[in-house]
Amino acid sequence: TKMSSTIKCGKPSVEQMVPVGDRPDHSFGVTQGSCTSSKPWTIAGVAGKEGVGTSSVEANGAVAKSHGVYVETMENGDKAYYHYTATATTKDGQVQISGHTWQLVGGTGKLKAAKGQGTCKGAGTADGITYECAGEYTMGK
Repeated sequence: TKMSSTIKCGKPSVEQMVPVGDRPDHSFGVTQGSCTSSKPWTIAGVAGKEGVGTSSVEANGAVAKSHGVYVETMENGDKAYYHYTATATTKDGQVQISGHTWQLVGGTGKLKAAKGQGTCKGAGTADGITYECAGEYTMGK
C-alpha cells in the first residue's frame, strides 16, 4: 500500500557533538528531536500523529551523515518504528536533506507486523526541517 506524509521537525532538543580532533570541522554526535505530521500518512487505517527521531551523526564541515530510529505515535496510541539514514548539507545557512531512506520495521498494536520502506526529501526552515516522505507498506502476520 502506498503512503505519503509531510512531517515538520523542530530543532533537536538534545544535541551532543564531540570534536574528532583531526580537523576543526569534523565531529561525531547524537541528536534527538520531536516531529509532528502536518499531512499524516495512514497505516492499516490509523493516521500518524507525532514522533521522536534519535540519530547518530558524523559531521564533516557543511555535510552531516546520520542514521537513527524514528518512533511515531499514531492517533490511536499505537507506535510505528522506523530505521533511517540521511545526509544533511548546509549551504548559505539553509539545510537540505538528501539520500534520506527509511524502513518501517514494526510497531505496537495494529502495527506490530507492519513492514515498509521509502524516501524523504527535506528542507530547512527557520525553526527546523520539513520532510516530504513517500513509500509503501505491507501488513505481515
